[in-house]
Order: sequence, then C-alpha cells, then structure tokens
Amino acid sequence: MTSPEPDQSPPPRPEERLERAVRAAEQALIEYEIAVETFRVEVENFSRLHEQRLGPLYTRLEELDARIAEAKAARTGDPEDIRRAEEARAQVTPIPGVEELLHGWMDGHGLFPEATAMLTDQEVRPPERVRPSEEARKLYRELARKAHPDLAQEEPERERREEFITRVNAAYARGDETLLKELAEEWAAGPVPPERRPSPSEELYARLEWLAQRKELLTLVARELEEGAIAGMLRLAPDDPDGLLEEIAGKLRHDIAARETELAALLDGE
Repeated sequence: MTSPEPDQSPPPRPEERLERAVRAAEQALIEYEIAVETFRVEVENFSRLHEQRLGPLYTRLEELDARIAEAKAARTGDPEDIRRAEEARAQVTPIPGVEELLHGWMDGHGLFPEATAMLTDQEVRPPERVRPSEEARKLYRELARKAHPDLAQEEPERERREEFITRVNAAYARGDETLLKELAEEWAAGPVPPERRPSPSEELYARLEWLAQRKELLTLVARELEEGAIAGMLRLAPDDPDGLLEEIAGKLRHDIAARETELAALLDGE
C-alpha cells in the first residue's frame, strides 16, 4: 500500500512576476499623477491670484517709471535719457498680439468669470482660493485612485473612466467640495470594474513600457512647474501663500509711494 503523495502547489505562471510589476508600476504612476496634478492646480490658482492682486500694482509702478524717465528726458534733453524714456514707455504700452489681448480674459474654455462679470456690469467675484480645501484634496485623491483610467483593461471601461476623471479634475481645479462629494457617490453607485484577466507576457512588457513613457512625460511637466517663478514663490510660503502676496503687495505699495514722491519732485522742479 503506497502512502499518498503530499499536496503540491501548482508551479507559478511565468507571467506572475510581470503582473506584479505592472500592478506596482500602475499604482506608482497614479500616485505620481495625483501629486503632479495637485501641484499644477496649486500653481495655476496661485498664478491667477498673483495676477489679480499684484497686477495693478506692477502696472502702476511701470507707469510711474515711464513718467519719471520722461520727466528726466524733458529736463535734460540728453539723447540717452530720451532713449530710456522711450523704452520705459514701450514697457507700459506694448503693441498687443493675440495672446496679450486674451491674457487674463479667457482660456481654452472661454471667458473667465471675472471677464464676463466686467463685460456685463455684474459684480466681480473675489479671487478663488489658492488651494482647494483639505476635504476637497482628500476626495480628489480617493476618486483618482479608484477611478483612474490606467486601471482599466477594456477600452469601453477606460473611456468611461477618462470621462469621469475629467469631471473630477474640473471640480478639483475649482475647489468644488460639494461636487466632488456628489461624484464620489456617483462612482460608488456605478458598475463595479471587472477583475483584471491575466495578460500574455508580451502585453505586460508593452504595458510596462507605456507606464515608463507616461511617467517620463509627467516628470517633464513637474520639472517645468518646479522651475517656474510662481512655484518658487509658493516654496517661500507653502502654508500661507495669501500672507506672502500681502507682503509683496506692501513692498510694491511702498515702491509706488517712493516713485510718486520722486515724480512730484521732478515735476515741481520744471
């Protein structure tokens, strides 16, 4: 009588290690995309707030510099002073191109709400928050992790997720916490994504290559954001960007007062 052979586990499939690598790469890419998108929204909102709050002060300084240069040129008649005055004036009133005409008024989605309000004599809304609330950021991260298109294997499911994530990104960019909650409920009530079926080795290799290319592209986007002036300002006061803007505004107002005093002295001496 032979003793029963001990139970033996089936040998692992050759694709298992690749599948684990793909899953890990997908999750890493999603987390990286969330981080880059969060930073992009912060930079974009701070840039817009910077323009709204400080733009008029910078414009006033440029106008005063031009008038001071013109007053000096009128007093001395020196060709070099005249040249400097012309350059200063050109800085204030450049020949507008299409981008300059539209800057601050519209983007790819149409007129900004502030521009619409001004053109229709409506009250202009206060500037948006520099960053969405903590609850909005939490909701965004959760939705991005659950509904990210890169988790889909079938094209219809991927398209459904892309459409949904587009709405999530738009709500997050506006800091719309209420809409993000509604989108979370909508996703929870939707169809459960099908379980991922094992993929052949060649498809898994192609998937890893695509994920690597996507991460490289995101790295370029993140580097461009990091190297921008607005990101540099945010790094100076990450916890109080409003306070930083107010501090800069105070310095600009001080410079404006000094320029006005200098201009008045020049004009009185004529």
